[in-house]
Amino acid sequence: MNILIVTAHPEPRSLNGALTAFAAAELRRAGHDVRVSDLYAMRWRPGVVAGDFPGHDPDERLDVIGASGRAYAEGRLASDIAAEQEKLLWSDALILQFPMWWFSMPAVLKGWVDRVFTHGFGYGVGTKGRALYGDGTLAGRRAMVSLTIGAAERSFSARGVHGHLDDLLFPIQHGLLYYTGMDVLPPFAVWDSIEIGETRFAAITEAYAARLRALFTDEPIAYRPLAGGDYTRTMELRPELDSGAGGLAVHVRRHGPR
Repeated sequence: MNILIVTAHPEPRSLNGALTAFAAAELRRAGHDVRVSDLYAMRWRPGVVAGDFPGHDPDERLDVIGASGRAYAEGRLASDIAAEQEKLLWSDALILQFPMWWFSMPAVLKGWVDRVFTHGFGYGVGTKGRALYGDGTLAGRRAMVSLTIGAAERSFSARGVHGHLDDLLFPIQHGLLYYTGMDVLPPFAVWDSIEIGETRFAAITEAYAARLRALFTDEPIAYRPLAGGDYTRTMELRPELDSGAGGLAVHVRRHGPR
């Protein structure tokens, strides 16, 4: 299979760098083809600018939706954006590797999303003329978030002060990956990641190897598809389907313990 790893950390000798290298080697050892987009090494520019859409009249107001959609349809997006879109279309699975900074992904990775998931590619497409949760350009692919977190796991539990990890990752896993059609696997999280010795790193990579081996067999998160009948025309969950899970968990058909 074809697997794209997108990683965001400024230090290649970091834990995130080590996990990226480990995953690429482990997947290749299993016979997969792997490409890595190391955003810091690529000096990826995160900000959307008019130059992303060559041919846009600089005297006209920049309508990002319209300009990006036309540039995508006409094959004239900036070359770095087009290259990342090609990698995504090539892939059968996507792994996002990053440290959790301020309860989200690093800015450079958010900028990769902002620039690469253009109108006509990331949104504005689907069976009804727009991207749907569970439908879209990247339908049929798998995705997994692998992240490092400095805090302890209990602090991200249902009663943890930081909030539940599933809720914090919801905008990424549901709002980006599932929105564009990908089947999203549960995340792989490394807790207490500030100081990790050789013994613990060996245990972490052993656990990660198991997840990588199951990349195409593990059950994905059972998010509700927008077109599956669970939502009204106003895109609200039908009241009879609320099992009392509460919060963002109502958008998952099978509610595990929180």
